[in-house]
Formats: sequence, structure tokens, C-alpha cells
Amino acid sequence: MMYAIGVDLGGTKTAAGLVSGDGTVLFSATVPTLNREGGAAILDATAALVSSLTARAEAEGLDVAGVGVGSAGVIDTAQGLVISSTDAILGWAGTALTAGLATRLGLPPSSIQPVNDVHAHALGEAWAGAAAGTGSSLLVAFGTGVGGSFVLAGHPVLGHRFVGGHVGHFASPYAYDGGAPVPCVCGGSGHVEAIASGPAIREAYLRLGGARSVADARAVFALAGAGDATASEAVRLGSAAAGQAVGGLANILDPQVVVVSGGLSDAGAAWWGPMESALRAELLPTLSGLPVLPAKLGNTAAMVGAARLILAPASQPALTSQPARIPQL
Repeated sequence: MMYAIGVDLGGTKTAAGLVSGDGTVLFSATVPTLNREGGAAILDATAALVSSLTARAEAEGLDVAGVGVGSAGVIDTAQGLVISSTDAILGWAGTALTAGLATRLGLPPSSIQPVNDVHAHALGEAWAGAAAGTGSSLLVAFGTGVGGSFVLAGHPVLGHRFVGGHVGHFASPYAYDGGAPVPCVCGGSGHVEAIASGPAIREAYLRLGGARSVADARAVFALAGAGDATASEAVRLGSAAAGQAVGGLANILDPQVVVVSGGLSDAGAAWWGPMESALRAELLPTLSGLPVLPAKLGNTAAMVGAARLILAPASQPALTSQPARIPQL
């Protein structure tokens, strides 16, 4: 059986695990992401994490075929380059992810395969999670932000410029306040993420007159569960916006199955119920029986999906016509 290291490199933590050819995580470890120290420091820490897992695998007689990396940011998978990133990881944009890790690990660049972390998450669910055995799946994750991925025939659709999956950044009729579009973290306004993410639910609660002492979406959900009308309305708005957005995407993409993930999907019936109702109300009649499933793999999904890039590499051309210049870190 083949084995690969799958890395889930996020804004606050980096997790990695040894994944077998059937999608099982045999063991894993986590370190903080050095998100204020720049790309070189992050690559150093990630390489050290991968090296420790590789050593453990070799001690157990298991050969590691390569390293798949699901990383925050827009990732040029052909060049192994971080094209852009939010301020959650300072200095990450422009990092030569593939070349930097290959040099640090003493591996050929071909044995390092990167992709955006949400695409890795979706690929994990499509291979060994809620969408296993399907020919196509749409995953949308609602948490601190809103992201997604359409997996077709075992490969996430990345887009010509690798920005496919930014499903939080199209218009939502819910993302308005008194007729004015609500600002979005991307710099635009009126977007799905501006009303359907966790932070957006808290902001909606405040706009409705809620107390500023309520710190986050978790606290808003707690108030809603206790019968607070303002908190309940904020949750209703966020979940309905989420469902409508996913339903619209399903009309466009016609996936075999929809998988909903992220921290908000774990909030229970108060979020899932109105989300699914709004989703189904948006669907074209032909899609009325579309399965809508919660994600299954939890925190291991992106690790499993990243490892899949090594264990079943894509046989497709590079998805960009613009060669990128890769700096060495």
C-alpha cells in the first residue's frame, strides 16, 4: 500500500498526518502556524513537522511517496506558488511553496503537490468522506469565512487563475442593511460571506440592536438557543443566506451531492434547518432530490485530500497560461 504525508496549513495551525492508500490517517501532529513571521519561517516549521512524521513512518517500515499540501491562500498548483493570501498569514503571498519545501526536505519538487486548503478539504470528503463514491460533489464550508470547491471526476476544479472556489464572494440579497450593501472582507460589498460567515452573524446581531458585549457567533447562537429574538433573527438571516447561496450554486453546477462543512455546520438544527430549507427552496425542480450532507471527516479532511494529490495524482495540464516567477525562500 502507498503512503503519503498530507498537510493542512491554515492561518492558526498546521496539521499533518501519514495517510494510507485507502484514505486512513495513521498518525498526525499539529504545530502553530507562524503567521506573523513570514513565508520562510512557515516553510521551516512545516518542513520540520513533515520530517518528524516521515521519520516515524520509516521507523515503522512505511515508505512515504510524497507530500501533499492544502494551504491557505490562492495557490498556483502548476508553479507551486502562493499567488495571494489574506492578512491572516503575513508574508505568505509570493512564497515558493513547492520549491521551498522540496529544498528543505531534500526531495524533488515533483514529490510535493500543493493546492488551496478548501480544495483539499473537498477532495478528502470526495475520496473518503461524505461524498465518497460519487462522480461529482460540491462542498461549501461556512466558518470564519465562506469557501467551496467543486470536485469533478476526482479532481477539484481550480479555475484558469486558480481562484475557483471563492463562493463567498458573489452577491447575496440578504447582505444589505437598510438598502445599502454590507461591506465584505474582500473589499467588495453585498457578498455571501458578508452575511453568512460566523463573524458576519455577529455583525448582523449588532446591526439588529444586539449588545456589543456578545463576543462572537458562538455567543449569538447561545442567546438564540435561550430565546433571544435578536440573536435568533441574526442566525436566521445567516443560515438562510447560506442555504440560498448553496442552492444557487447547485443549480449552476448540478453536482451529484452537496456537502456542507465548517464550524457553522456543527451548530446544530438552529443553523442546519433554515439553511437546508432555503437551499431546497432555491433548487430547480429537477434537483429536488439532491442529497445535502454534513461533512464526515472533520479536522482530517484537508490532510486526507492533500495526501490524495500524491496517492492519485491528476493527469491534467497546468491550468494557467501565465508562467509565474518563483522566488526562492
